[in-house]
Formats: sequence, C-alpha cells, structure tokens
Amino acid sequence: MIWYVALAVVLGLALAGALAALVVTELRNRPPKPVAPSAAVLGREALDVIDTGLRRLTGECLRSGRSLPDLYAVVYSEARLGLLLAGTEQNAPAPFKAESDGERWTVAPEGLERPGPEGEPALPYALTVTVGTDGGDRVLVDLSRASSTVSVAGPDEEVRRWARAVVSEVLTGPVGGLAEVTLVGSLATDETLNGAGLRSSRLHTAASLEEALTRTSAPAGAPSPQTSDVTQIFRLIEGRSQIAVQGDAPHLFVVDASQLPQRQGAMEGLRQGDAVLVLGDAPAGWRWQAGADGSLDTGPLGLSINRHAGRLV
Repeated sequence: MIWYVALAVVLGLALAGALAALVVTELRNRPPKPVAPSAAVLGREALDVIDTGLRRLTGECLRSGRSLPDLYAVVYSEARLGLLLAGTEQNAPAPFKAESDGERWTVAPEGLERPGPEGEPALPYALTVTVGTDGGDRVLVDLSRASSTVSVAGPDEEVRRWARAVVSEVLTGPVGGLAEVTLVGSLATDETLNGAGLRSSRLHTAASLEEALTRTSAPAGAPSPQTSDVTQIFRLIEGRSQIAVQGDAPHLFVVDASQLPQRQGAMEGLRQGDAVLVLGDAPAGWRWQAGADGSLDTGPLGLSINRHAGRLV
C-alpha cells in the first residue's frame, strides 16, 4: 500500500515538473511585449494606416446600410489596428473582427487593402488624435466623445507640450483632415501652442470661448449637441473631392482653464461632434492628468498612457 502512495507522489511531482518546464518553454518562446513603440508606430505612416482603417470602416457601414459604431479610441501596434467601442457590437463588418465581447474591433493593416476606386469615405472621427503610447502601442482618443469638455491638468510645460502635439496632428494629419481648430484667449499667442510656426487655413483664434462658439453655433433645426449618437453625423469625402456634407466640419476649441466661462449655459453653442479642450484643472466630462514623468492619466477612460503625445515629438 505504501509503495502505491509513493508511486503516486513521484508521478505527481513528475507531472508538476513537466508542466513547469512547459510553461517556462512557452514563456521563453513567446515574443516579449514591446516596451517602446517602433518608428513605424510613431511615424506618419501609422496615421495613414489609421485613416485608411476609419475610411474602410465607414465605407463598409455605408455599403451595408448600418449605423457607424460608437467609437471612442483607437489602438495601433503596427501588427494590428484596434477600435474601442463605447458599447458592445459582436457583428463587426469585414475585414474587422469583434473581440472582448464586442467592445473592440480589430484588423491587421494588410487586411485593409481593397481593390477598387481610390478613397473610401471619411467620417466624423476627425477629432480622433494621438494622446500617447502604451508600451509599443499608439493610443488615439476621439475628443468629441466627451460629454462636455476635456480638461488636462498637471505641470504647465507638460500640458502645453501635449496640447501642441494634439493641435498639430489635427491640422496636419490625415485623420483630422476635416477639422477646424480655434485657440482661445491667451492661447492664441501662446509661445508653445501658436508662437512657433503652426500655420493652417483651419487654425483660428478668438478672444473668448463664447465668441468662438457663437461663430460656429448650429443653425436652427440642427440636432441637439447634447445627444451622444455619433452615428448620426455624416461628413463624408471621396478621395480629395467632397461628395456629401451634413453640418459643418468638426471643431476643436482650446482654452486655458482660467479663461473657461463660468456662467450657466455658456457651452450651449457647442455642437455635436465638436470638442472643448481645457488646459488646466477644471470641471469636465473627462478630467485627465499629465505627469512630470511624461505619463497621462485618462481618468474615466481607463487607458494606460506611459508617454504622452508631447513626449513623442
């Protein structure tokens, strides 16, 4: 009887050792997760892939007659493009595949290649901009998805470096090709944001946020800016030729927290699809915190950013 027990113990130890060896071998063979993004992830080509992915997504949705997904963030790792959705949708249009119970749609960049006329329709994700990196991944957020404003607090130098990177990408990158930007109040002449050569016909200035919102207020009968149904916005282009526009181009307003209007109803002129970026601590739909180490806490979004966009350039 004793030798049966001894044999069982020996076999158990042998099995445990074999499993441990298997796990160690698997870990050794598994490629380590990149701790830093590659040049391809940081470069303009990454934005081109992301833009192509959003265009392909829009085209597939339009062709199939389905609503656009409620996308709030994009993660790009060179090997994969991931779209993060505010809700869940298991039925992703090809070539995208649903993951994480439908909260994420993914596609390999090579899967975006599609024969046919050049230029898929672009859509109102024009305020989807790089906020930073998470290890080897580039992370973008659609700023227009905030319920009201986006505030970024932290060391002044870090906040302004980050804001300049965001504004520059909106004005020069392919994803933000339809968007307008207005620098408000003191930021119109801020050396970090507008004093070092940012030039674009889509870059504007205003003395106050009320003035800026008045210029772009929605006409009578337009959809209420409080609705969160991003799928109802259509600002479409085909290649380089504009083919259909419903409403005006999305607009990003950038204002210092000290110059944010305090009166009730001051934000009523903000249209659906627009965004207000507040530099400094202020009440906001999304309150973010930049760290002195270059990190960015995205608050309720829960996205891990160990190197913010201002540290990438």
